[in-house]
Amino acid sequence: MRHTIGEALKFQQHQRTAPRKSTGSTLPDIILHHYHTSPFSEKVRLILGYKRLAWQSVLIPQIMPKPDVVALTGGYRRTPFMQIGADIYCDTALICDELERRYPTPSLYPVEVPAGLVDTVAQWADNQLFWWGAIAYSFQSKAMAFIFDGVPAEIVKAFAADRAAMRAGAPRTPAADAAGMLRVYLQQIDSMLARTPWLLGQTPSLADFAAYHPLWFVRRITPLADILSSTQHVLPWMDRVAAMGHGTPAKLASADAIRIAHDTKPEAPAGEWHDEHGIAAGEPVTVTPLDYAFDPVAGDLVAATAKSYALRRFDERAGEVVVHFPRVGFKLEKAH
Repeated sequence: MRHTIGEALKFQQHQRTAPRKSTGSTLPDIILHHYHTSPFSEKVRLILGYKRLAWQSVLIPQIMPKPDVVALTGGYRRTPFMQIGADIYCDTALICDELERRYPTPSLYPVEVPAGLVDTVAQWADNQLFWWGAIAYSFQSKAMAFIFDGVPAEIVKAFAADRAAMRAGAPRTPAADAAGMLRVYLQQIDSMLARTPWLLGQTPSLADFAAYHPLWFVRRITPLADILSSTQHVLPWMDRVAAMGHGTPAKLASADAIRIAHDTKPEAPAGEWHDEHGIAAGEPVTVTPLDYAFDPVAGDLVAATAKSYALRRFDERAGEVVVHFPRVGFKLEKAH
């Protein structure tokens, strides 16, 4: 299947059961801001399918400028992010936590597996497997020729400049080293699947979705996808994950998502205050990613739990919104 910049990939939705609609309940609608070829978006889309949820789909640009995104997030530019009313959730680790809190059945944390083990494998997959395996392997010359086949030169140039700004000069892994690392990771995953259908046992967990999306990206790059056949169990497992589908998405314009935020009050901050910085509630702060896309988001700190931060900010179009970040992978500072 063709995998190019600016071309929407078709994805087949395999419904396990009738979708469970979130519309009409006492809970707000889920709005996912994403684009079709985003690996981390695929992670969340499949979790929405696993939980059989209806959701609103806002397609966003793959590169800057993203004025509607900035209106909601205050500058956070990674994909995806989730909106529920006037609350904006950044980073898929936090999005998954929030979906699990609001929609706990079926759970991403099987009772027979320690939650800490699930989270540890998921963090490994989102970082080591994704960056040092899948992405390093995928961004080599013959893959780039496939991905950008038929794309106008000015779009290729803009994409390259956008991603270079996100990487901020970080060196790329040589193709041979990336291939070797990815093979090691595939063997590790394969060994986990040798006796059970899912990575951590008889039931899917967050670990499966986190490990799937980097390999989903590789699988769509035809010249490189054969590496996945080097193991016995990985491809059948990937097919089982993909069969969960994406729930029930409904298209929503980005302007309508901004209007929803403007017309909705953020939820009251929840969770015990956990101070590591000497910053009090209400103080102006910034939150910045630590690994890439170093775009700070400024606002007033309204929550600092053991796992997350929340900033209240105001936008002319979106009104009052609260933007949520996980602690892991992000830096909190007093605004200068």
